[in-house]
Amino acid sequence: MVAAKPASSGSKFWRGFREVAIVLVTAIVLSLIVRTFLVQAFYVPSQSMENTLLPSDRILASKITKRIAGVDRGQIVVFEDPGGWLPPARPQESNPIRSAIEFIGLLPSSSGNDLVKRVVGIGGDRIMCCSPDGKIVLNGVPLTEPYLKPGVSTDQVQFDVVVPSESVFVMGDNRPESADSRYHLAQNDGGVPLANVVGRVFVNVWPLSRWGTFPVPSIPYDNPKLNDQTSSAELPK
Repeated sequence: MVAAKPASSGSKFWRGFREVAIVLVTAIVLSLIVRTFLVQAFYVPSQSMENTLLPSDRILASKITKRIAGVDRGQIVVFEDPGGWLPPARPQESNPIRSAIEFIGLLPSSSGNDLVKRVVGIGGDRIMCCSPDGKIVLNGVPLTEPYLKPGVSTDQVQFDVVVPSESVFVMGDNRPESADSRYHLAQNDGGVPLANVVGRVFVNVWPLSRWGTFPVPSIPYDNPKLNDQTSSAELPK
């Protein structure tokens, strides 16, 4: 019997290199699939969602939830600028390595073209500002909004619109610091097209001290009267 020749150190190296390469490529492909179809990470860019979200919080947005269940009132969503909501981006020094890591989903997106707000109205809803005590009125119902930043008012802009179909009306939880749908009424009555919605924010992952999930608040969104889009109720007296 002829004894088998021991593997050379060179062949061992290349076999190990190939195995590591296969693992890395598989991990990148899986990460791309997750980012494209399931979940994407984002930075919170501003104060507009305080105190629910703070600047530089790292959040995850579920894309599969949008595809399966759509977008509903009370959800926090990430969406792409419909046009004119954000100032022109300042030129930044290109970082190909960071861009590549963001692309495969291992770092939160920092494209500067995404916003995060809360959905207050969906297509067909009539939404107005404001009731005599300063509340947003949705389909004739004045909203009690416990998620608003304590002490802020919500009556910075007076309006009365019906949210266009296939769109959502979004507002920040820190209303005085949120240039949201109220400030873009000339464009689609302030509605953000559903096609621009990236996904629903479901968890804050960083910093760890602020880890938490974001279910739809039962108050006010469990109120069945909100579903009466045929209501032509005037502002409460």
